[in-house]
Amino acid sequence: MRILVCGGAGYIGSHMVKILNSQGHTVTIFDNLSTGHAQAAPAAQLFAGDLLDKESLARLFKAHNFEAVMHFSAKSLVGESMTNPSAYYTNNVIGTINLLDAMQAHQVHRFIFSSSAAIFGPPQQKTINEEHPCRPINPYGRTKLMVEHILKDYHHAYGIRSVSLRYFNAAGADPEGKLGESHTPETHLIPNILKSLINGHGGLKIFGNSYETPDGTCIRDYIHINDLCSAHLLALNFLDNNDGVFGFNLGNGNGFSILEVIAAAEQVTGHKIKFEYAPPREGDPARLVADSSLTRRLLGWKTQYTGIEEIISTAWNWHQKPRY
Repeated sequence: MRILVCGGAGYIGSHMVKILNSQGHTVTIFDNLSTGHAQAAPAAQLFAGDLLDKESLARLFKAHNFEAVMHFSAKSLVGESMTNPSAYYTNNVIGTINLLDAMQAHQVHRFIFSSSAAIFGPPQQKTINEEHPCRPINPYGRTKLMVEHILKDYHHAYGIRSVSLRYFNAAGADPEGKLGESHTPETHLIPNILKSLINGHGGLKIFGNSYETPDGTCIRDYIHINDLCSAHLLALNFLDNNDGVFGFNLGNGNGFSILEVIAAAEQVTGHKIKFEYAPPREGDPARLVADSSLTRRLLGWKTQYTGIEEIISTAWNWHQKPRY
């Protein structure tokens, strides 16, 4: 299949491109490289451009007969979305509308959207399924939910089929060590733990230790990047036989506290990890764990990486010799 991967030089997108290439698909990457890395994308497949540039999108779609689009090009820092909402609504909403309009103009009707658990807001039950109320508490989450609403209208009006995949905590790295997680600034727990060891000066902060959890630290659901990507492949196949707009949650269904993740990282690396507690961040719920039973049932999705140690091990392998 001829597939356009927007944001294919970023963390999740680059892993997706690698897997699509291994499956024999013809992949084109469209990325503005604001947070992605050219080194993470095959040069022959990379086209630099921005979703806010309608003319660039028109040229891209005219030059390629795409059969499907995967969209990983969102701005995704919750804190930044609070201080600069304009950038988030512009990039995440207007940029996606431009992309959908280009699809509609060129009769491309399969769309896989990188959504987020942030659309749900504070959890009202132990695990979050697709029926959980959607009450996002930050602009980032609101932009993702807006796009999910837009997709319903674009299906009704233009026949664009879509699957929105709501990620919980993507983690880990390419098991071969060719790709990994590299953000500036880095806000994710596992890379920050590992970088604190590599940098040798600590500096790791844990935000809050008085939550209503067994050890007082937040519990999160970590899903390996390759398991995340496998769900996208299944979603693409799902759209071949199902016309409509669909949303699925992606998580392991296992929650690990911050202290449990640190203990697992110590086991994997063989090093003691130094950290200090800081005040809790506003809006951080005590527990966020997915119920992905619908995804498993309808997509036939199975996770290969279920233990936190094996997820961290792939990240540690990459962070010791990062390529970008």
